[in-house]
Amino acid sequence: MFKKPHLVASQHMSRQLYLWQYGDYGAPLLVFPSAAGMAHEWEAQGMVDALAPLIQAKKLKVYCVESNVSEAWTKKDLDPAWRIGRHLAYERFVNEELVPFLRADCRSADIAFGVAGTSLGALYAANFALKQPDVFRYALCMSGRYDVRDFNPLQSLDVYFNNPLAYVGGLDGELLDRIRRHTHLDLVCGRGPWEDGNWQETQRLSEMLNRKGISNRLDLWGKDVDHEWGWWRRQAKMYLGHRFG
Repeated sequence: MFKKPHLVASQHMSRQLYLWQYGDYGAPLLVFPSAAGMAHEWEAQGMVDALAPLIQAKKLKVYCVESNVSEAWTKKDLDPAWRIGRHLAYERFVNEELVPFLRADCRSADIAFGVAGTSLGALYAANFALKQPDVFRYALCMSGRYDVRDFNPLQSLDVYFNNPLAYVGGLDGELLDRIRRHTHLDLVCGRGPWEDGNWQETQRLSEMLNRKGISNRLDLWGKDVDHEWGWWRRQAKMYLGHRFG
C-alpha cells in the first residue's frame, strides 16, 4: 500500500509538522490524532490496516497529521489563555497552510475533504467541519468530547468558538446556511467503560445539530463498547466504507 511521509512547514506553529499519506488516489480524508497528538497514531493502532481495502481500491486517500493537542488542551497546569492561543495557531496552520498543501498534493485548487478523529481528535474533526463547511464536508467523530470547558475554563470568545456544545446553539445566518448545504457529521460512541461523559456529550451535540437542521447521524453503541482502538477500527471501517466505498 502506498505510504508517503511529509513535513509541512508552518509559520503559525513556528516549526514543521509531520503528515503521513496513505494511498495515492481517492477521496481525501484528513485524520486528527487523539490526545497522543502523533501523526503515525492511526497506523500504529491498526486503523490504516482496517481501511486498506478502501485505500487499495483507490476510493480513499488518508492524510494523518500531528497536532498540538497536549499543549492546547490536556496540560491543564499551563496558562489557559496561552493554551487557547496555541490551539488557534494550530487552527490557522490547518486552514491557511495544510489545506493548500493537501490541495496541491491532490492537484485540485478547490477539492473538499472529509475529516475524522477519535476522542479529542473527534473534537477537532467536528470543529473543522462546522467552522469551515466549504472545505470539510464530512466528519466521522468517534467517542468525542464536545464541551471544552472541561479542558479550558477561560471565559473568552476564543474558547467559546471552539466549544461545539456552546457555539452550535448560536449558529445562524450565512454560516448556518453553508453548513446545512455542505456538511454531514457521523457521531459514534460506545456506552461502555471509559465512555461515560463521551456518549452523553455526543448525544447532546446531535440534538443541538438537529435543532439547527444540520445533517448528522447519531449512533450510540452498546454498554460493552469501550473507549478503545478495537472498537474504533470497526466503526471507521463501517462508516468510511459506507461513505466512500
